[in-house]
Amino acid sequence: MTAYNDPAVDDAGNLIIPTIDDVYEAHERIKPHIHRTPVLTSEYFNQLTGAELFFKCENLQKAGVFKARGGSNAVFSLSYEKAKIGVATHSSGNHATAISYAAGRRGIKATVVMPRTAPQAKKDAVRGYGGIIVECEPSTTSREATFAEVVAESGADFIHPYNDPRVIAGQGTCALELNEQVENLDAVIAPIGGGGMVSGTCLTLSNIAPDIKIYAAEPLNADDAARSLKAGYIIADDAPDTIADGLKVPLKDLTWHFVSNHVTEILTATEEEIIDAMELMWKRMKIVMEPSSAVPLATIIKNPEIFAGKRVGVIITGGNVDLHKLPWLNQ
Repeated sequence: MTAYNDPAVDDAGNLIIPTIDDVYEAHERIKPHIHRTPVLTSEYFNQLTGAELFFKCENLQKAGVFKARGGSNAVFSLSYEKAKIGVATHSSGNHATAISYAAGRRGIKATVVMPRTAPQAKKDAVRGYGGIIVECEPSTTSREATFAEVVAESGADFIHPYNDPRVIAGQGTCALELNEQVENLDAVIAPIGGGGMVSGTCLTLSNIAPDIKIYAAEPLNADDAARSLKAGYIIADDAPDTIADGLKVPLKDLTWHFVSNHVTEILTATEEEIIDAMELMWKRMKIVMEPSSAVPLATIIKNPEIFAGKRVGVIITGGNVDLHKLPWLNQ
């Protein structure tokens, strides 16, 4: 049992399910603090996959990642009394960066627990935005135990990386924009780890465009979400080993609510397929993306029969990568 409050439940222990109104409110709240990111297309990838792909470039988002949406919504929705105590979270990097960014914009303290193995580029980004890092071992168990100690000492408001209604509502603004930018989508696909982006996508599209199918993409080496969807209950791996460092965490109750109710299928890709897709995107579209962001493209290339002839939104979730350790350099 953790020593800090779970933002996903109320005092009676019931899940707090965000609504489409929460997404619209988040959209207005975070407008001054985020980019409306562009959607790019590629004739090459359309011919390669047989689909018409529309890449929503959250790698060009503030802090280099979609998580600036959910982080900003959570930070700027805090009361003055809570905000002055500060915020805290745990993250492999991108959520930590986003919370540090948003806290810096509001002028409050942010403490983040990060695995000691997190990419140096992401640690540097957190510190660059003024975040304070407390390191832990690279497992969910160690992360949550270390974080409990941090919150017990500071009393900071806990902003969960994904199992938080404020965060999910913020992430839902990405699909809101995408649906405005591209007409008549047949499907949307995003990477899945803990499920924050996918949950926000489910929340938005199930309300405003319910005919759009929602897919999630996951590394085969960290396929607990895919196995969960097939089993009908959450299966959590503690410390999976994948190059897609942002997708190592398991689903939680709130994200499971959205995934189990709205995701059509979770597709997987091998490490080699992820690296190949990432390198291909860099070469063909000149887009700086991290390995986690390449997983959807890898699964589309791997499963052309699912997407052939369809108009597909592909969410490129982030671009925070260590340029000195590009994966194809070690092949």
